[in-house]
Amino acid sequence: MSRVGKKPIPIPPGVQVRIEGSTVTVTGPKGTLTQTFHPSMQISIEDGHLVVRRPSDDRKHKALHGLTRALLANMVTGVTQGFQQHLRIEGVGYRAEPMGKAIVLYLGYSHPIIVEPPEGITFEVNTRDRIITVSGIDKQQVGQVAAKIRALRPPEPYKGKGIRYTYWKGDHWEDEPIRRKAGKAGKAK
Repeated sequence: MSRVGKKPIPIPPGVQVRIEGSTVTVTGPKGTLTQTFHPSMQISIEDGHLVVRRPSDDRKHKALHGLTRALLANMVTGVTQGFQQHLRIEGVGYRAEPMGKAIVLYLGYSHPIIVEPPEGITFEVNTRDRIITVSGIDKQQVGQVAAKIRALRPPEPYKGKGIRYTYWKGDHWEDEPIRRKAGKAGKAK
């Protein structure tokens, strides 16, 4: 049995779960998420927990079992706590500024880049540390928006300039590891 799939998902107080066939709607203090799952997965509420069962030990059903449970857990976490992804801008003259709900990025191009947040996503800019925080209740959407921002100027291997993922590690920011290359070896004399 799938180790992830067989774990029940506790439903916290203040969260309502509605199951209509293979469509699940989760409503909580931060908002509402709806997702349709594979019809062969059986989703039910038992003793205040969401439980996912699979019809057989087929390879496809085993894969769907863990996936369905993980997606449901992300929905419950999203409507209660939300998700965040942090990006650090590294490079001389590179910066981000808030402009209403959008952000303006100066990344060494001949023009500034304006990034509008899609529905359900908010941006926060820490201009001192040059960190952009992407927040929302849908984990997939938060990750997708952060990846699109990072793709505007991915970190380059020589000086490390660009936009990189970062996360708070106790008392300091820890950046994603960037594979660095040596520059020119030097001139022959």
